[in-house]
Amino acid sequence: MSVEFNHTIVLSRDRERSARFIADVLGLEVGRPAGMFLPVTTANGVTLDFATVDIDIPVQHYAFLVAEDEFDAALARLVEARVPIQADPHGRQPRRINRNDGGRGVYFTDPAGHGLEIITRPYGSDPSSPLNGVTEEVAGAC
Repeated sequence: MSVEFNHTIVLSRDRERSARFIADVLGLEVGRPAGMFLPVTTANGVTLDFATVDIDIPVQHYAFLVAEDEFDAALARLVEARVPIQADPHGRQPRRINRNDGGRGVYFTDPAGHGLEIITRPYGSDPSSPLNGVTEEVAGAC
């Protein structure tokens, strides 16, 4: 049997708000609640099960691989919603996207404080491309 990633639990202060946020950005649907979980499923069948908790939530990182046209649509939704974006995970390059591995990428934060990333090329897919340094400003970005 091959190993595949199936699901993960995403802790939040408000599962509806957090699930709706990522679904809206990525153009996905929020599924029907399953007990304490509110699922959002990606195209490859991986489910993010959002759960509301009343504890300090450790920051997690979630990266999503998307096609070029999906990146354009997601970036436009982020800009329209005035969600701050940056080209790097540390926020040193605000209002920019990166060009890592010959693709494009952007970082932003969800309502629970998790670090989210959208990329069009997997890391390491273009070894000749600089990992950091090439960025592009986004008009209207926060």
